[in-house]
Amino acid sequence: MKEKILITGATGFIGSFIVEQALAAGLEVYANIRKTSNTQYLPQNEIHFIELNLSSTEILTQQLNNCILQFGGFHYIIHNAGLTQAKTKNDFFKTNYECAKNLADAVIACAMKIKKFTLISSLAAYGPGNATTFKKIETTNVQNPISTYGKSKLMGEEYIKNLENFPFIIINPTAVYGPRDKDFFEFVKLINKGFEPYIGLHKQMVSMVYVKDLANVIVQSTISSITNKSYIVSDTNDYNKLQLGETVKSILHKKTIKIKIPLFIIKTIVAVIDGIYKLFGTIPFLNLEKINEISAANWLCNSTEIWDDLQTQPQYFLQNGMQETIDWYKQNNWME
Repeated sequence: MKEKILITGATGFIGSFIVEQALAAGLEVYANIRKTSNTQYLPQNEIHFIELNLSSTEILTQQLNNCILQFGGFHYIIHNAGLTQAKTKNDFFKTNYECAKNLADAVIACAMKIKKFTLISSLAAYGPGNATTFKKIETTNVQNPISTYGKSKLMGEEYIKNLENFPFIIINPTAVYGPRDKDFFEFVKLINKGFEPYIGLHKQMVSMVYVKDLANVIVQSTISSITNKSYIVSDTNDYNKLQLGETVKSILHKKTIKIKIPLFIIKTIVAVIDGIYKLFGTIPFLNLEKINEISAANWLCNSTEIWDDLQTQPQYFLQNGMQETIDWYKQNNWME
């Protein structure tokens, strides 16, 4: 009999690849969705769809009790649902902290004997590294997020870590890219049109990870015997911010006009926009917190521990990962 796994946030960019990896690992997959969820990237006939109310511990407990009665419950849970963009700061905490808390509390309340609860967090929960030494971010670092998003993710982590006799794994991915992703796609589109924009004139170093490698790590660590550990995940390489543009240009065979916008100009403009949105109690997509986060000089991280513990290595680095990503964009008519 196959072991059963619940995956929240299954319809998202990363979630859809986690589903694929879970199926490849021989698990029986239950994808938590909403009625409005777009399931186009999920293998409809190979998984079970389930609708759980992550916003209420009481309702969730009843729903999980029903799962136990109907099919014995879940052996594993990967909690991938979360917000990276929100209309208000409180929305980040409602989703990234409270939903994680509610799900863990409901599992405990209904006495579901899970083997592992895997929480997908973010490198943003650590905050950027030292901008002078460029020392890599480690799991032993004091976590000091600089955005509300990062703080809400950290709250979820801390809650899960403090539960007694609760088998968990926490995964903190660095910047993730790959097919189906819309964020990096915007940058690729601009380069395809001959423009190569950068925020700030300063040196910036980043770590990255291809979505398939990340999904593999998430599933393999979940079904492994490893418990009660936090991991940072990257492809182990270091990149400067110009390498992404150079790689995309070489794949697309494009020449571009480099546009380097001084940071103080962007911050001045965004501060004005921030002020206007505050009048309505909301936050814009591009706000000062976001600018400070994405322009931080050092987002290098050390992820050797996860690869060593799982006795495997990343299969994708920037060149072959971005090649596969751009090929997918073209095959799916996202770009010419």
